[in-house]
Formats: sequence, structure tokens, C-alpha cells
Amino acid sequence: MREFLSKLKKKLTSPSYEDLEQEEGYVEIDTDVSELKAKAVVRPFQVEEFEDLKPILDSLREGKTIAIINIKPIKDKDIVELKRAVNKLKKTADAIGGEIAGFGEDYLIVTPGFAKIYRSKQTKTVASSENTNSQE
Repeated sequence: MREFLSKLKKKLTSPSYEDLEQEEGYVEIDTDVSELKAKAVVRPFQVEEFEDLKPILDSLREGKTIAIINIKPIKDKDIVELKRAVNKLKKTADAIGGEIAGFGEDYLIVTPGFAKIYRSKQTKTVASSENTNSQE
């Protein structure tokens, strides 16, 4: 009985340092970082004209990109194109179940469905900022 208990104890306890030292085995650790997949990517964009939206929309449709979009260049250039671009971004955000909000005067944030934008006095929903601009 004593022999049985000592064998059982040996199996249930962790191996001693000497036992580990006697084993000659190596563990290969993969250090290739390029294969790691991010759950989300925060990516900056700049819109100078309406055609600059294509890479933004493609990234958003993949579902892993949170887009930070600088709209100052298009705003300074053509306000009609800006409204067209914002409408396109809003429709895409709605289609993917995401959100869109303005930060300050020159930036928009567009998120996929898994991310929520915290709303405060500094953030505006795009619909309310469009109404404000049309009244001015």
C-alpha cells in the first residue's frame, strides 16, 4: 500500500528541478510577429477629395478598422464635396452597424459595430453637425 501511495504522490506532484534538468528537449518559440492578428486597427486617414474615400470605405467594410479621418483639406477646398463625403461615410457606418462622430472641427471617427463612441460635449453626432452647418 505504501508503494502505491508513493507512486500516486509522485504522479500528482510537479516534477523536481533535477527531473526537468535530465530531460533533453527544446521548445521552439515562434517569434514571427507578422502573423499576429490584431482584433482592431486604429488607422488615420486624410481626405483631400471625394476619391480619397475608397481606401477608407474598404478598410471599414473589413470590420476591424477604427478610422480617424482628417477632413480639414476637403473642408477648406469644397464644402459641397465635404458634405457628400460625410454622407457616404455615414451610410457606410450605418451599413456595417458602426458609428460616426465628429471630434473638433477637423476630424471624424468612424468605428465598426463592435466599438462604441463615447459621446460628450466635444463629440458631435454627424447628423447634428450637418444641421448646424446648414443653418449658418
